[in-house]
Amino acid sequence: MRSRWRAVETGARAAIVGVALAVLAVSEVLVRSTGLAGGFAALLLLALSSTLPLTLVLGTGKLARTCAAVAISASCVLSLVPFGMLTAGGVVAQLGCVYVLGRAGVTRLAGALVLPYVVIALGSHEEPTRIVAVLVATLASAAAATGIAHHVRSTALAHSVTEQAFADTLLEHAARGERARIARELHDVVAHHISMIAVQAETARLTTPGLPAEGATRLLAIGDTARTALTEMRRLLGVLREDAHTGVQRRPQPGLRQLMELVDESRDAAGSRTRLIVSGPVTTLDPGIEVTAYRIVQEALTNARRHAPGAAVDVELRYGDADLAVRVRDNGPGQPAVDSSGHGLLGMRERAATVGGTLRTGPAPGGGFLVEARLPVKPDDEEGPA
Repeated sequence: MRSRWRAVETGARAAIVGVALAVLAVSEVLVRSTGLAGGFAALLLLALSSTLPLTLVLGTGKLARTCAAVAISASCVLSLVPFGMLTAGGVVAQLGCVYVLGRAGVTRLAGALVLPYVVIALGSHEEPTRIVAVLVATLASAAAATGIAHHVRSTALAHSVTEQAFADTLLEHAARGERARIARELHDVVAHHISMIAVQAETARLTTPGLPAEGATRLLAIGDTARTALTEMRRLLGVLREDAHTGVQRRPQPGLRQLMELVDESRDAAGSRTRLIVSGPVTTLDPGIEVTAYRIVQEALTNARRHAPGAAVDVELRYGDADLAVRVRDNGPGQPAVDSSGHGLLGMRERAATVGGTLRTGPAPGGGFLVEARLPVKPDDEEGPA
């Protein structure tokens, strides 16, 4: 609505300017053409055609503006050459149209409209006509140059604003990606270790024979503190994920070579049987695939300790020709192995989707809970001959 009113306002101003110049030109013709009985009607027509089209130059589109500018220039030239008279209104309209053309970026047409006056100034044998032509050519050149300079400044400013907006977008994208990376690492690494602290403290309190009451109290406090830290971290993760939900980290450091250490660490922390089963021809995979598999196993083990404490867990890697199958299954009660905030399952799904894989979670056949991912593989030595 605002743009429509602005267009109406611009059109009204253009109409006022065009009509005012037309009245000025007609008045001048009436005063100066008393002795031109044969050319009076032609001068009146040229006075109108050299001023009224300025309305179209100021307030319409490119095609109408071009046609109107050519009409103004032709009328002014025809008024000057045969009759030796160019009205002040026509001069103002000519200067206005070349300025508008230059400001609109139609620089060639603006320069072309000045050329007829240069030709008249060089070829006319009548001194008054030559003086008027020189004056109009000089003023029109200055008007066109002013409009072109304004167009150049406006274009440069627009480019600068666009470049700044693009740079700000890139910076914001980088910041969002960094926040997402921090959120993922906090959840996958720091939360993993804090969860182990809570599990180890609880296990030590319940399984250490002859533990003094003071020691049990301290271990209970350690577990409570770790759980409180996990809660606060989930709140922080919620803020980070809300602000940077689209960020994805593709290349963290760990890989499948560190998976055995992760399984041993989980077994020691939970005090239950955790084993790693590997089948198929073991090959070196793309680092992105390896780190994705590592993080999925890490998250699944953390959730298994939280939701199925003491349950046996099997971690299985099955190397295939087209994909790597990752399965983590516990023999617990079959509750969803994901924290209450949902970030664990979300993180695993995001990681699998990042490398073009799929993730499925749910109750396992025969009891327990199953996390299964299939990740497309491409061995590093695939390019060479087998």
